[in-house]
Amino acid sequence: MKSQWDCVLQNLGKWQGSFAHFSPQGILQEDIPSVISLEGVDNNRSIHLVLRRYYLTPESTRVPQEMVVDFSAPGRGALFFETGAFSEGGIYCFSQGTFGAESCLVDQNRRLRLVLLFDASRFSKLTLIREQRVGTDAPEQPLLQLEDLLGEWQGQTVTRYFATEKVDRQSSFFRLARQEAGLNQQLDETGRSTLCHEGGRRAPGSAFEFEWEGQVYQTLLLPDGASATCPLQITQGNPFFLEIGWLRPSVSLSKNFPWLDSD
Repeated sequence: MKSQWDCVLQNLGKWQGSFAHFSPQGILQEDIPSVISLEGVDNNRSIHLVLRRYYLTPESTRVPQEMVVDFSAPGRGALFFETGAFSEGGIYCFSQGTFGAESCLVDQNRRLRLVLLFDASRFSKLTLIREQRVGTDAPEQPLLQLEDLLGEWQGQTVTRYFATEKVDRQSSFFRLARQEAGLNQQLDETGRSTLCHEGGRRAPGSAFEFEWEGQVYQTLLLPDGASATCPLQITQGNPFFLEIGWLRPSVSLSKNFPWLDSD
């Protein structure tokens, strides 16, 4: 089993992509080209990170803005996995102020990152970051379609915990099927299912909504085979989850979802 730092090191290299900002309804607002470099320093005991984002000027040219960070340990509130995948953000969401979380999935020479932001407990913004390792041939996947998710999916869930190296592994199950009443979603093998309303606040086939543990969730279908699931409004005092999904060319579906508390 890799240490947390060894998992972080799976992200070393130079990655080229973009930061795509979407509204809560999944409407693309801005797509900013980017290059991020993560270089190991002192025999990989620390990492030198340089992020350049190329913003559009009124003259229709791109001007880089640079951010430089050096670090030698995972950030507070971050959990990493053996592939380099991670989740990072606050553990609690408070009724006032802003709250955000980032999740990342890694598949060889491609990375997919998702940032979800909430303002006063209401879902307010989504940023999708699609990246390819520079110098490799790892093409982007098409926009995810609802039909791509229909069927039964089986796999493995890996759970990590803060302040411990403990890892739990268990089988996972997901099913999405069309029925006369609409979409039926089953998130585990207990038999519990929920009815999904296709479209929700968007056009049919681009999103669906469902209720889970007393909260209304939305799943948005995004470019590069990605999906984002989160509550539209966080109910204070109830746990909730955020999820990034990624359909890969091998017809495998990867997910990353932290469970969080609200207060």
